[in-house]
Amino acid sequence: MALISVDREGGLMTVEIQGFDKLWSLKSRLEIPLAHVRGATHDPGIAREGKGIRVGGTYLPGVITAGRFLRHGERLFWDVKNPEKAVVIELADAETYDRLVIEVEDPRATVALIERSVARD
Repeated sequence: MALISVDREGGLMTVEIQGFDKLWSLKSRLEIPLAHVRGATHDPGIAREGKGIRVGGTYLPGVITAGRFLRHGERLFWDVKNPEKAVVIELADAETYDRLVIEVEDPRATVALIERSVARD
């Protein structure tokens, strides 16, 4: 599971990987400029889609998907054990990833936070 925070003043979204997920995903923290965040959706069904090629991390079907994956030329970062809590964050002009698929405690609140933060006035 991960904690997502947004610093609008600093223009940064931070994803803090929690617990043993740091070990499984080979990451502890992601920092993404808000200018690169296009939006977020709560998508429990994404766990049923193909993951692609694991570049680094852990994949045990039905248990955990964590780390870097390459699928149809798209670079993804996963940290999901419970698909019901999966949030997909779409990135543009990403230096490292095209999409983040992250398990969070409250998917609706997380999506609302991200959507508010990236709203273009």
